[in-house]
Amino acid sequence: MKAFFFLFALASGLFAADRPPNVIIIFTDDQGYNDLSCFGSKTIHTPHLDRLATEGRKFTSFYVTSPVCSPSRSSLLTASYPKRVGMHEHVLFPGYRHGLNPAEYSIADHFSAHGYATACYGKWHLGHHPETMPTAHGFDHYYGIPYSNDMSYPDNKGLPRVHQDEHWLDPESTVTKWGAPLFEDTKLVEHPVDQRTITRRYTDRAIAFMEENKERPFFLYLPHSMPHIPLYVPEDVQDPDPKNAYKCVIEHIDAEVGRLVARLEELGLGEDTILLFTSDNGPWLRFKHHAGKADPLRAGKSTTFEGGQRVPAILWAPGRLPAGSSSDEILSTLEVLPSFAAITETPLPDGLPPIDGLDASGTFFGDKPSPREEFLYYSSRGDIEGIRRGDWKLLRKKRPKSEQAQILLFNLAEDIGERNNLAEKHPELVAELQARMLELDEEIEANARPVLQVSK
Repeated sequence: MKAFFFLFALASGLFAADRPPNVIIIFTDDQGYNDLSCFGSKTIHTPHLDRLATEGRKFTSFYVTSPVCSPSRSSLLTASYPKRVGMHEHVLFPGYRHGLNPAEYSIADHFSAHGYATACYGKWHLGHHPETMPTAHGFDHYYGIPYSNDMSYPDNKGLPRVHQDEHWLDPESTVTKWGAPLFEDTKLVEHPVDQRTITRRYTDRAIAFMEENKERPFFLYLPHSMPHIPLYVPEDVQDPDPKNAYKCVIEHIDAEVGRLVARLEELGLGEDTILLFTSDNGPWLRFKHHAGKADPLRAGKSTTFEGGQRVPAILWAPGRLPAGSSSDEILSTLEVLPSFAAITETPLPDGLPPIDGLDASGTFFGDKPSPREEFLYYSSRGDIEGIRRGDWKLLRKKRPKSEQAQILLFNLAEDIGERNNLAEKHPELVAELQARMLELDEEIEANARPVLQVSK
């Protein structure tokens, strides 16, 4: 590892002498921990993402701050728990009139302030009004579906009951049954959007953006709408068997990641780029073969069990990471902004309001222990439910029609599947973790900042 730290220092020096590295974040929707070959899938083949892991680093204890979309995305953008920025109360729907406050300092604001070109191509889901769209948050360009692809513009009415097999067997249903919109910047450009080609079109836009900005550093945020239901792929890659729908979608995303990376390398930018691939939360298990898997983790989307919030993560930075390495250090999307600011030598400004993210650049890119010793788990509705400290995880879950909560304590090092509740064996640890969880949550709530309410 000493040799690697020398390379790490050398790489930092090269950034400063030449130009800061490009940053690409690829964020999928509802993809499970087990849904890549390099994370253990035996049925889904992802050679392009496997290659990035082989040349880079996997993170096996990487977390998102919510088991659902909007709150999770707010943390990636702001390095703050959703409750701190008012985005904790579930997902945004088309009828809502609020969104992430542009007063928050976003990762796009940061890189834009340091001379980067910035773009977002994909699902936003942090407010669909002009005042809260990506162009209000530091992005030069936006192209995508502003909320989940199972939502309809403008009022979320007229949606079909979800029968996934029939939609997969009828690709035209993307425009005859669903009403998702496509926006460019703040303008509606296609309604309903043809979701069969949306993953490919996002990639097309991303590649064009890289080509246009090859002479300057750029920040590219590519939050794919898939594999959130309804699932669609281009007709030329569709597997007609609906039992293979999810597999087909993930393999299509993998192919598009491969196409993007190939073009990046053709432009001679591979060694000048940092790329992070991860997911916004765990798989939506109730949709069966239209959903992924979180094995060996417990449960999935909408839960605070590991399957809901521990997600696959791959970091690729040629020449700046030990190839094929893996880390089980606790990290989260909260760390992305401060860590990437550090590695790109673009310091965060003084006087920012409090954030929850920590500079883990030495963990992402080196062998230093993670500064993240504690991690909070919030329910999909924003209620504090748990805390992880080291290998120990406490969950305090409300019981229906009962004032008494269910208390769960797991040792994740020994029980990654959260099957063995040790609460009765360690009452003092339960009390200590519960008190600390509430203390941290109270601080966040006391210092929470408001969302932006959009007037009619």
